[in-house]
Amino acid sequence: MAAGIWLAQARHVPRAPALPAVAALWQLGFPDMQGRTQQLSQWRGQVVVLNFWASWCAPCREEIPDFAALREQYRPHGVEFLGIAIDNPANVAQFLRRLPVAYPILIGEGAAHSLARQLGNPGGALPYTIVLDRNGNIVLSHLGRLSRATLEATLRKIAA
Repeated sequence: MAAGIWLAQARHVPRAPALPAVAALWQLGFPDMQGRTQQLSQWRGQVVVLNFWASWCAPCREEIPDFAALREQYRPHGVEFLGIAIDNPANVAQFLRRLPVAYPILIGEGAAHSLARQLGNPGGALPYTIVLDRNGNIVLSHLGRLSRATLEATLRKIAA
């Protein structure tokens, strides 16, 4: 994958009906930064903000502090943020040494890129974020940098 694939202009992706990939999502697992496979099913039943990102993607890096702040605010309400890096472990580790992230980061590499496409991002651009409600329905999918205000409005509606 070319290092320059990212989207500078944010846009909302139309809300899709339930995708087969959403059901399959809970069967997947990706390694964390310690190399241990984390099953996504451990977060089933929570509101999940699933962010596909890469260390080389400027808009990805810009939204991380907002995600960390919102996680702190909404975690007591059953909201979890997950970053799935479409990147290699060495690059992610180097990035996290410079900017520690206070939510789970998983290493997805090419498999995560394919998953993002299946979840409504056919172009494969980054960053790409989906928000899943407690029933596993996609309530927001967003291509490009996701503003804190947009994400917070969505979380207020579904995390009460």
